[in-house]
Amino acid sequence: MKFMAKRLLLLYIFFPLVVLSQNDSIVSGKIVSESSLLEGIHVINLSKRNGAITDARGYFQIKAKVSDTLQFSAVNLKATRYVMKQSDYSNDLLLIKMESLITELEEVAIINYKNINAVALGIVPANQKTYTPAERKLAAAGDFKWYSPLLIPLGGMSVDGLINSISGRTAMLKKELVVERKELLQAKTSDYFERKYFIETLKIPDEFVDGFLFYIVENEKFVNAMKDKNKTMATFVLSELAVEYLKLKELETSNKNANEN
Repeated sequence: MKFMAKRLLLLYIFFPLVVLSQNDSIVSGKIVSESSLLEGIHVINLSKRNGAITDARGYFQIKAKVSDTLQFSAVNLKATRYVMKQSDYSNDLLLIKMESLITELEEVAIINYKNINAVALGIVPANQKTYTPAERKLAAAGDFKWYSPLLIPLGGMSVDGLINSISGRTAMLKKELVVERKELLQAKTSDYFERKYFIETLKIPDEFVDGFLFYIVENEKFVNAMKDKNKTMATFVLSELAVEYLKLKELETSNKNANEN
């Protein structure tokens, strides 16, 4: 009887751990590194495609189960992957060791004066919509809807606008707008991610970084992630696109060598 009671007690203790590990559950962890910059490290569950970001002390929480692969990445640390094990659920804290990648710089304080802008200075009225150069050109061309069967202008479309539509100028301006938005996204990406990130973390050769920026702005998932300001998802998509891009460059080089021979 005592033996059976002990077995039942062990079953009550370990059964919840087994159930939790087989299903998605919250895993608490901490990054361990020689680097003192442990805030903002991206933690991505590659199996579930959900993510989290570490706090100032390197702590994080993320949903995961046994066999899920977690990826840890940061500009100043070497990217690391970890596969969840059964034993991880019996520990209070999952410790992940990451190696330092670059020499840390002294902290610089940047003061952002949010109240000083064009509206506060009286340069433009409040709530006024701003337009890019390409958007202004398209608006000036009078691109509004009209009844196509009778070609009757609607929505205040000018005669010039109708002529522009028929001549193809409006279509050309729309293409300019698409190009401009891609260029703006490239600039925004460069602000979000330093060039060192592409070279050292994504392993893109320096001479290919500019080409990679052109490549990624054509990807819908990356465009949507940047539009939503979801840096975690943007980082995940960049990792995938970097692998694709490097394979394409390798294929391009091999084909070029074959043609030369």
